[in-house]
Amino acid sequence: MKLCRRFFFAALAGFVLAPIVANADDATSKPSRASKNLPELIIGSADSTYAVNQKDFELIAGQGYRWKITSKGGFEYKFVTDLFRNVWMDQIVINDLEVHMDGGPAWLEFDDAGTIQVQFHTVRPGEYTWSVPDLADKGLKGKITIK
Repeated sequence: MKLCRRFFFAALAGFVLAPIVANADDATSKPSRASKNLPELIIGSADSTYAVNQKDFELIAGQGYRWKITSKGGFEYKFVTDLFRNVWMDQIVINDLEVHMDGGPAWLEFDDAGTIQVQFHTVRPGEYTWSVPDLADKGLKGKITIK
């Protein structure tokens, strides 16, 4: 009898807690109205022109994002991604100067150290790549996943 009672209460707790846990997961995978900041991508460093702080990024379809891409290395970096052809581009900000877009840029080029902020809304789920083409074999490449 005790075993049957324990099973009943365990099952009851599962029915009560399951929707709460499911809703917590849904809250993180649903887009919100406010744009979110992505972790900054830093290419190059004082120690290595081939350094990159993060290679892979995970986004949610339908969400707005702000993404700072910063060059800190000694090379001229040409940042290329197929992501820009698959998002709604809102604007690009360089030194507090805004470029409002009606289509994605072909690439971002850093002739010197600095930061470019890209603001966009994800449209199509999928896997996209980013790279500095001439230095991809040195590790300057990664993946952007939109779920």
